[in-house]
Amino acid sequence: MIKNLLPEGFHDSLPPLAEAGFRLERDVLDTLASHGYARVSPPLVEYEDVLTGRMKGSTKSDLMRFVDPISQRTLALRPDITMQIGRIAATSLSRAARPLRLSYSGQVLQLRSGQLRPERSRLQIGAELIGSDSVAAASEIVSVAIEALMQAGLTGITVDFTMPDLVDILSAGPLPLSDADAAEVRGELDMKDAGGLAELGATGYLPLIEATGPFDDAMAKMRAFASDDLLTSRLDGIAAIAATIKDKANLTLDPTERHGFEYQNWFGFTLFAEGFVGAMGRGGSYEIPAHDGGTENAVGFSLYPGPLIDAGFSAKRKNTVFLPLGHDSQAAAALRLDGWRTVAALSQDDKAEDLRCTHILVGPTPQEI
Repeated sequence: MIKNLLPEGFHDSLPPLAEAGFRLERDVLDTLASHGYARVSPPLVEYEDVLTGRMKGSTKSDLMRFVDPISQRTLALRPDITMQIGRIAATSLSRAARPLRLSYSGQVLQLRSGQLRPERSRLQIGAELIGSDSVAAASEIVSVAIEALMQAGLTGITVDFTMPDLVDILSAGPLPLSDADAAEVRGELDMKDAGGLAELGATGYLPLIEATGPFDDAMAKMRAFASDDLLTSRLDGIAAIAATIKDKANLTLDPTERHGFEYQNWFGFTLFAEGFVGAMGRGGSYEIPAHDGGTENAVGFSLYPGPLIDAGFSAKRKNTVFLPLGHDSQAAAALRLDGWRTVAALSQDDKAEDLRCTHILVGPTPQEI
């Protein structure tokens, strides 16, 4: 008996969803290419120490590892492609002109699955703009991300802005906290627990819970909170980015949202779409370790289109012509050049209906079944 049992979190992608997935991937990458993002393709496996040297917010325990029988060094399967793009930018493309625009697509492996997304292997598509994290660069990245989702067929897109290092800035300045207390405050803010903040004696952070929701209202509350100008430039930057996309998406602000923003700094954003639970993608500003020991500013985003593929996005029905035995081969070739699909009979037993064909070639002409 042939077994068809796969490890937990893995599955086969079958027709027509597999083809729909490749079509969606191509459409998104074509959108990125149209904005000047050149495609790169890093490997699925790297040396563990090279990979973890660029990881933030994760540990070696998050990686699936094995020993390379050739080098005897420990290898790891990538959990994210963004860090690999940083490596490429800092090494192979270190002399390329900046800003450097790169796009990518590939499978990434999660050691553990989540409740909303049980898959452990998933497709990641993204773009990185390296060499700048200015408002102009950030505005381009957010706009391109929205366009890519629209090209994939999504509507009702919402962009939720955040400030990933907000607590770091406040705890080191006007609202001082120890590292341990800051970690507890972050946890209470994650849960939007006003009582928990009060118990910690961190009442100065309470306004951050209120400054969450529709963008304009939340931004007004943040500006009132940041009355000492400490955050003014960051708020001005996020407001400027929002102004460039206000006609393309719904906008919200959650200044303390941290999920998925382990390495972003002054701004981040999460993408949602009508009809789908959970995020479609995330992005923001961050720093890349440079070859000379310094850092380089960058902005980018990653999309995880698995739910779109599972929902049948890009699963377009194609006209398929059944070619009976003895068919006109020149007519069939001409149809393929015109974009038709053909399925040739191999025996008298082959039937057009069984092979899911929509037409049958009669002489030089396809006739609908």
